Amino acid sequence: MEQTIKKIKAVDKSITKEVEAYLDTLTKPPGSLGRLEELAVQLAEITGENFPQVTPPAIIVFAGDHGVVNEGVSAFPQAVTAQMVHNFLDGGSAINVLANQLEAFLEVVDVGVAETIERDGLVVEKIGFGTKNFAEEDALTKVEVEKAIRVGINMSEKVIGQGAKSLILGEMGIGNTTSSSAILAAVSGAEVSKVVGTGTGISSETLIKKQRVIEQALADRRPAKDDPLDILAKVGGLEIAAMVGAMLGGASRQTPILVDGFISTVAAILATKLCSKVRDYLIFGHHSQEAGHTFALALLDAKPLLNLNFRLGEGTGAAMAFPILEASTRILREMATFSSAGVSDAEKGNAEN
Repeated sequence: MEQTIKKIKAVDKSITKEVEAYLDTLTKPPGSLGRLEELAVQLAEITGENFPQVTPPAIIVFAGDHGVVNEGVSAFPQAVTAQMVHNFLDGGSAINVLANQLEAFLEVVDVGVAETIERDGLVVEKIGFGTKNFAEEDALTKVEVEKAIRVGINMSEKVIGQGAKSLILGEMGIGNTTSSSAILAAVSGAEVSKVVGTGTGISSETLIKKQRVIEQALADRRPAKDDPLDILAKVGGLEIAAMVGAMLGGASRQTPILVDGFISTVAAILATKLCSKVRDYLIFGHHSQEAGHTFALALLDAKPLLNLNFRLGEGTGAAMAFPILEASTRILREMATFSSAGVSDAEKGNAEN
């Protein structure tokens, strides 16, 4: 992990004015494409290229289970994690549909599912059969956290090595909104009630139980606010740690990273705590309905591209936002300039030949 962090460079701000100036030569009023132009500039800074490319994207879905589901904090049983992994491999999930639409690489990684799954197409990097129940003991050891982060780094490096020009990160793990809310409260010092939500659709009674479980766990586990590895060990998840690693790996390879919803954003907070330079490589796909997401986004000063009332996970919100990234790069590469199109420049008032 430390070697990967050392490789992460600040994005190339020397290219900013050049790309902004070029955008102003295109056949449109300056700045009239708004955030699309901002994205084009950000992607140029990330890649160090005047005409960046984000296609093909790679979608990596990390799967892991959470012992805290034994406290009755989820609407679904733990077995659903493994069942959904099978669904991914069968091509039947929402993220499969979107991956096909985007013609994206799709990797499904078992980093901590509570069952043994032997299927073609599954990347098995199992650190353990789920986490411990953090209501009773630490979820993970620091060694397990570091191994999960390394899985994420290796996966991002793998798909980038295969030609991926951007990363979309997703997760699957029953109970992971409970873990993410606990992480967010630990890292921010916020009241649990402000960052805990209904997850997959729990009742109001279960929501109260979820809040109390997190509050008691934070009091018992006492994760260190400024130590991302300690927070992950005390109340984290293997798939969350793997996403942290994938973000570090992507940033070290100057690759744009599309962040999904609440759980992915919590992972992004931890990744930026480990290396602040990661923040400039992150593009936030959508605003989740999960209660804590607004708070998490504010910590990163992030403006999501979409708000479609999603709360699914799997990377679906980020995948939906990907065509906007692709559009921004096409504007740079394919749109005519005033000069090439023979259109009058607003400042010069005449057509240039």
